[in-house]
Amino acid sequence: MAESPQNPASGPLSSSQPRQADSLNLNPTLSLTILIGITILAFLVMGYHPGLEDDAFYLAAIKKNLNPALFPHDSDFFQLQFQATIFDKVVALSVRLSRLPLAWVVLLWQLAAIFFILHGVWRISRRCFAEAPAHWAAVTLVAALLTLPVSGTAISLADQYLHPRTLATAAILAAIVAVIDRRMWLAGVLLAVAFSVHAIMASFGISFCAFFWWTQRGQTWRGLAQNRFSGLGRASMLAFVAIPFSWIFEPASDAWRQAAATRGFYFVSRWQWYEWLGVVAPIVLLFIFERFLRARRELSEANLIALVSALVRYGIFQTIVGLTIVLPPSLERLRPLEPMRYLHLLYLLFFLIAGALLGQYVLGRHIYRWLILFLPLGAGMFYAQRQMYSAMAHLEWPGAAPSNPWLEAFAWIRQNTPTDSLFALDPHYVTLPGEDYHGFRALAERSVLADYEKDGGMAARVPRLAPRWLREMTAQTGWRNFQAADFERLKSEFGVTWVILSRGDRAFASLWSDSLPGMTCPYHNESLAVCHLY
Repeated sequence: MAESPQNPASGPLSSSQPRQADSLNLNPTLSLTILIGITILAFLVMGYHPGLEDDAFYLAAIKKNLNPALFPHDSDFFQLQFQATIFDKVVALSVRLSRLPLAWVVLLWQLAAIFFILHGVWRISRRCFAEAPAHWAAVTLVAALLTLPVSGTAISLADQYLHPRTLATAAILAAIVAVIDRRMWLAGVLLAVAFSVHAIMASFGISFCAFFWWTQRGQTWRGLAQNRFSGLGRASMLAFVAIPFSWIFEPASDAWRQAAATRGFYFVSRWQWYEWLGVVAPIVLLFIFERFLRARRELSEANLIALVSALVRYGIFQTIVGLTIVLPPSLERLRPLEPMRYLHLLYLLFFLIAGALLGQYVLGRHIYRWLILFLPLGAGMFYAQRQMYSAMAHLEWPGAAPSNPWLEAFAWIRQNTPTDSLFALDPHYVTLPGEDYHGFRALAERSVLADYEKDGGMAARVPRLAPRWLREMTAQTGWRNFQAADFERLKSEFGVTWVILSRGDRAFASLWSDSLPGMTCPYHNESLAVCHLY
């Protein structure tokens, strides 16, 4: 697992490339052990919440792959976009091959994804910095900040559940290592793998690797398209043409525009000043890093200067491209490509560089300095996660008892209702107190009418879903005041057979006065009632 920071086949090293340094450059077994230890610590800090947020789609898609009988009424809300990824198919295949329960397989995939991100950070830092404290400081800083929000984009460096973006990011980091080693076909293959898992994130990886290769070689743009770099482009293009993307090019409609309006991060004109600061500040700091490194060239490495320089150019270029796409109303249909999410890779590499610089010039071998920096930082990130998801266990282990009334109700539904049931509940349910953004489909394993927060985002990406999303959302308007006639209308119009009522719904209070004919509620807890329409 440990390696020489160069590829012997790539030719002689320049005098500024990394040296095999001091006693902290550990043997392979010990290095691997430390990486595994940091992975576990990162996992413990960030928490683990399967079924959370976007996992409402990803986990549901995996379960649909394993059991095609699931979600007979609403699988379009995740299957159409999932034509463009192998993610759910690969995870489902790993369940079949391993014969382990899905919950444990997903947990192992999550740990592996975190490990390979940190492994990629370590490998890049070894090629850019001579001293081992720099390598481990880069890894530790990234590990501590995995749940850091990326400004204005509604994503974090990594998620508290298995996300294809995490796996794609690990492949992109490995591709960057291959670019450093001048192994462009390997970089192309790795980027093609990333593209098959998460096309949008991989496109940013391709963009950065192009800038990095160009910066390393000092080539013109004409040279960028020639020679060995063409291997990267050809391998990545093979992934693109092999995946169906017709849904990307579907035209906009009024229903689509209403769905897109639920995604605030599509509209950069609405961003707050601090979100813009999160765009500009990393690029400015990277420019300062570059000036510093060039001024102290004898203390720096050629690969590091190329990495920082490429990251500055990538950041400026992608900012211009992103604003060009998201600002003009005439290009509104391209907003779901989420061009400002290029910041994800920029942030990750920025913290890699910043951590390594801290390790090399500040932390060194002084253990107390490491403790002063990383103990409060890790504790702060842990505290932020507990505040954000306070109604659930920090680590939702496979097989553990549900940790809040919503999860208890979802578990009861999964075990006690027919597979072909169609549910309805408050379309804003994920934002209700105690729910903490857990997805109904992924955890209850039943079909449900469209919601506002998550299904609105899917309809914004796949326009053909927007009319259906709007129709179902309109039918559920005023849910908090629904009475028996409203539920009968949902049954007649959509075939709804079950509803979930929560405390605060007018109908929830009416249950105890027998004023809701046409339904029976075989399950309830202090916050929810699950009711069958008959």
